[in-house]
Parts: sequence; structure tokens; C-alpha cells
Amino acid sequence: MNRFREEIEEEEAGPEPELKAVPKKPKTAEEKMDSNSFISKLFNDGLVSKEAATDALPYLCFLAFLGMIYIANSHFAVNNVRRIDKLNKEVKELRWEYKSLKADLMFKSKLTEVAKKVDTLGIKELIEPPKKIIVKSDEY
Repeated sequence: MNRFREEIEEEEAGPEPELKAVPKKPKTAEEKMDSNSFISKLFNDGLVSKEAATDALPYLCFLAFLGMIYIANSHFAVNNVRRIDKLNKEVKELRWEYKSLKADLMFKSKLTEVAKKVDTLGIKELIEPPKKIIVKSDEY
């Protein structure tokens, strides 16, 4: 049989020790700050030495610089998108204005509309067809 299983079964079969409740002392604000501060634990416990942190400083500055460039690039892109939307709206408005002006010009250039406008000046439409003037080549 498995000897590890036997050890586990022996541990489970043994009497369980009773745990005594130990009253906890309330921590002061300074102790809470010191014990809970991740950075202070990081440097005080020796996980990161001051030399290692100093050596990593250029790398961290480079990462901060890249982050700033990333943020600036996103702002620039958003401004470009807003400007493009604004210009698209302006193009749509100008297109509609062009179409309406073109329709007005087509309406006003009709023969009947032109006749109405010119009638006030005293010019009337010809009833008889126009006469063709023939010039001989030796007369000129």
C-alpha cells in the first residue's frame, strides 16, 4: 500500500489539539501604515535593494515616457476623428446646398420662366422664325 497515504491516515486519526484564543492588540496608525505599506515591506524586507531600484530607474522612466506617448497619441487620434466627423457634416451640408441651388437654376432657366422675367423689360418672344443672313464671299 501507499506509505504516504498511511502517514496521512495516521495524522487524521490522531487527536486534534485545542486552540487557545489569543486576544489581539489593536495596532496604532503608525504600525498599520508600516505593516500595510507595500513599498516599505518591499524595501525593508530585502526583496528589492536600493541599488536594484536605482538600476531599474532608467527602465521605469522609459516606460513612463512610452505611457505618455501612448496617451498623447490616443488624444491626437480622438481629435482627428472629431475633426473628420465635423468635416463630413460640413460636406453633407454643402452637397445639399449645391443640389438645391442647381435645382433652382434649372427651374429659373426654363423658357417660360425666362419669358416671364424678360416680359417686365419689354422684350417679347418672337412669333415668326428668325431670318438667315447670307453674305456673299466677294462682298466682304
